[in-house]
Amino acid sequence: MFGGLISAGILGNLNGHRGIAGWRWLFIIDGAITIVVAITAAVVLPDYPHTTRWLNEEEKAFAAWRLKEDIKEDDTRHAESVWIGLKLALKDYRLPLFVLCQHFSLLSLTFQYFFPAIVNTLGYGPITTLLLTVPPWFATLLVSLLVTWTSAKFEDRSIHIIVLMLISAVGNAIATGTTHTGARFFAMFLMPIGSVSAYTILVSWTVSSFPRPLVKRAACIAIANMLGTAASIYGPYMYPSTDSPRFIPGGTANTIVCLLTATMAAILRWVHIRENTKLALSEEEAAAAGHPEVVEDHFQERRAPGFRYII
Repeated sequence: MFGGLISAGILGNLNGHRGIAGWRWLFIIDGAITIVVAITAAVVLPDYPHTTRWLNEEEKAFAAWRLKEDIKEDDTRHAESVWIGLKLALKDYRLPLFVLCQHFSLLSLTFQYFFPAIVNTLGYGPITTLLLTVPPWFATLLVSLLVTWTSAKFEDRSIHIIVLMLISAVGNAIATGTTHTGARFFAMFLMPIGSVSAYTILVSWTVSSFPRPLVKRAACIAIANMLGTAASIYGPYMYPSTDSPRFIPGGTANTIVCLLTATMAAILRWVHIRENTKLALSEEEAAAAGHPEVVEDHFQERRAPGFRYII
């Protein structure tokens, strides 16, 4: 959100300072801040509640309870080797679906690397262009906060993602289909509002969809992130400068990608509804057998009674 403001300030005031070009100052300052934050995060961010030194025992217990309530299981259950976790992850047929959904979602975000160049097609100068990138990202921040709250409150992921990706698809279509300045600037709000907000929800959905064993969860998250972010390898080539100002090939492709992401979210919704039905049947069978605490899902993994996949 503040990237445009920072860039405008640096390029407007430091260009040529001490014989260094403005874009070099931008890399130096942003890079230094990133390094400091990364080192600080490595030291400050905790791994697990019970290993966090700056929490007292009561706070550790409360943090562990919140995690347990989120996924209905203790965080220390099913301690297995990393290789067993990888094997369990690869056997789960939902993982490729989440990988595809996350890959498409991140592919729909590749416009952000060239957002100033896209805004520049409105015909303003370099500094004004950078300042004009701020309102869309500020609006995206507000919408992201709102939809993540409603997603958690109503325990919904798929419908939120579908609606947001449709909004982004409309934005891409408008930006591609017209040269009208007002319409294009409006589209530049819709593009990040939809795709960025949807991705934040998708990440949490991926994490909560593979609750336990812990090693399987870690493997699934790593695989989804690794293969999902591979979209950044080829995605930037969707917006060559020669396609300016409408970027018809890239904008058209991104519109389709947004629709594909929404489709994958709908498929995953159906999959989780089906898995929840099986969990309900498993609970009934366990109760009839006199062991209500023993509930297995479709993957022969034990689940706490009452556990359901978020849809």
